[in-house]
Amino acid sequence: MVTIRRAERTDCEAMMSLIKELAAYEKAPDAVTVSMDEFVESGFGSNPVWGAFVAERDNTIVGLALYYIRYSTWKGRRLYLEDLVVTEKERGNGIGKQLLDRTIAWAREANYSGIMWQVLNWNEPAINFYKKYQAEFDEEWINVSLSFRQ
Repeated sequence: MVTIRRAERTDCEAMMSLIKELAAYEKAPDAVTVSMDEFVESGFGSNPVWGAFVAERDNTIVGLALYYIRYSTWKGRRLYLEDLVVTEKERGNGIGKQLLDRTIAWAREANYSGIMWQVLNWNEPAINFYKKYQAEFDEEWINVSLSFRQ
């Protein structure tokens, strides 16, 4: 049986392992450069900027939904789903659905106006999964980022 619960500080190592697994799946295994200290502090320090739900089976973290709050001048407070990942051996067992459903329920309870996220255009399994939620896919906006070396 899988349990969906709020992430705790002690989950960070397992969560980072899943994040690195996702990066490898997305063909960017070296892109995860955040330190464990920064990751833990950013989620559980004095001024946390992210929250997460984890999926646990037999005392092992097998999935996570990591989010943060963003603000839209047009829509108000919205949740940004940064990562939704289930370990490869557990995919197809409905864990991603349980995590996303819990995240959606929490966002509704907190009165957010919606949830946003990104998906790679070649990730057909994820795209098909999100289509089941009648998610809207935006082909108009282009992702832009500015990185600072640390």
